[in-house]
Amino acid sequence: MEESTRVFAKSAKDQKEKLNVYVWDMDETIILLKSLLDGTYAKAFGGSKDVKRGEELGKMWEKEILDLCDHFFFYEQIENYNQPFLDALNEYDDGRDLSNYDFDQDGFGPPCDDANKRKLAFRQRAITNKYKEGLQNIFDQQKMKRWEELYEMTDVYTDRWFSSARAFLEECSISDEPPLVSADQTSNSTSTSSQHVNILVTSGALIPSLVKCLLFRLDHLITPGNVYSSWEVEKVQCFQWIKERFDKPNVRFCAIGNGWEECEAAQSLKWPFVKIDLQPGSLHRFPGLSLKTIGFYFSVIYGNCDSSNDEK
Repeated sequence: MEESTRVFAKSAKDQKEKLNVYVWDMDETIILLKSLLDGTYAKAFGGSKDVKRGEELGKMWEKEILDLCDHFFFYEQIENYNQPFLDALNEYDDGRDLSNYDFDQDGFGPPCDDANKRKLAFRQRAITNKYKEGLQNIFDQQKMKRWEELYEMTDVYTDRWFSSARAFLEECSISDEPPLVSADQTSNSTSTSSQHVNILVTSGALIPSLVKCLLFRLDHLITPGNVYSSWEVEKVQCFQWIKERFDKPNVRFCAIGNGWEECEAAQSLKWPFVKIDLQPGSLHRFPGLSLKTIGFYFSVIYGNCDSSNDEK
């Protein structure tokens, strides 16, 4: 009797608890890179930003990304074998101990047969472990200092875009229910508890995207298994995988990005989409975007957080 009561209580809790899945674009959303390199970010300020300085910072980040990819994440070996996510080849991984495995002498390369898929799966497992260990286990003290200085310089130049975006992801991770705002701008409080998860879907290749997460201090907010690359598949396919993965009662999705592809993918699945805007003064940028704004988008698609809407 006591056991059945516990099961019933757990079931009731699961039915009431919500899961909010935030599906993020990376470039020109959580971070700025292309707009630094081509001057788009600086030009939006009408002359008050030094365009050349932005280009210099962007080039420094490009070098850091490529160096880390090539020297620590096997990118020279696997650049032509991009996968949509790190677990894509798990079925080929036999789980062998890789502590003494020689990745330079295992003969990895074409053809893309089962043997080489196994070797690629080994590399992706090693990448997962290296990501989890963090930059502190890759960089020496001098390199860490240079990286921290570059991050701070870029953050200052972008009026704290990088740190504000990171802080917002932290809010999405730890906040209880985002305040649901109705069309008349009134907030609705609720006792329903919520869990939250940040997912990254980038149009870039998988390994550079993981490296960007490390360099831009996102690795404690986005786990390696939550990074998807649409490099060779459409974003709508990645979104569909995410929907199937988190298929459970009371799950809600929200896509945040700056491009048409993630907008169309979100619309096809009837998810709210928040479009990031580089223009100064916009509320859909960093700093600027708030949980209240996200809550409004949630309410438009999913309605207010009450029992009747939980069933929809």
